[in-house]
This record gives sequence, structure tokens and C-alpha cells, in this order.
Amino acid sequence: MAVTNPRQDAYDEYAVEQLSAYLKEEACSQVPKLPQVEEFLQRQCKSLIDTARPQIKQIISEKTERQNLVLFSIYRTDLNIGPSLPAYHFETVGVFQKFYIYQVEEQ
Repeated sequence: MAVTNPRQDAYDEYAVEQLSAYLKEEACSQVPKLPQVEEFLQRQCKSLIDTARPQIKQIISEKTERQNLVLFSIYRTDLNIGPSLPAYHFETVGVFQKFYIYQVEEQ
């Protein structure tokens, strides 16, 4: 069963997908509500997130601790990107090549 525990790089990809989707939904919806440019700004925001995926992946990889147990792995990620943004703590379990986020805390 330990062989079915997802590897760190698989978690990194999963976490990038989850974080990118969250940012596109939450952060990009916060663009100024200006009738002529709102849609343009939202597209630009989403494009910027897609462009930054390699950097996001690197940050996640550097900020994640993996605990490999026999039946599953636990991934603990602490994201603190800057002083003007909230910090987050994520805990995810990986088992049978799948991931399940079970804890998210804004710090």
C-alpha cells in the first residue's frame, strides 16, 4: 500500500491546481466593478495566475512538509506570501494516488 501513496511532485501539481482555481474564483472576482473593463481585468487576472503557475508550484514545493506513513501520506503546507496577504495552513492526506484536503486555516 505504501507504493500507492502519492509522491511529492504529484501533490505539488494537485496543490497548484487547487490554489489556481481558488485564486481565479476568489481573487479575480475582486477586480474593480467598472462596466467597460471588468471582463477584461478578470481575463487578465486569470491569465496572470496561469502564467505564474511555475512560481506557485515552486513556492508550494518549498513550503510543504510530507510525512510518509505506511497507509497514506500527510502533506502540510504553510503559505505566507507577503505582509499584506493572509497566511494559510493546509493539511492534505494522499492515499491511493488521490488527495483529500482535510484542514484549511487562515492565520
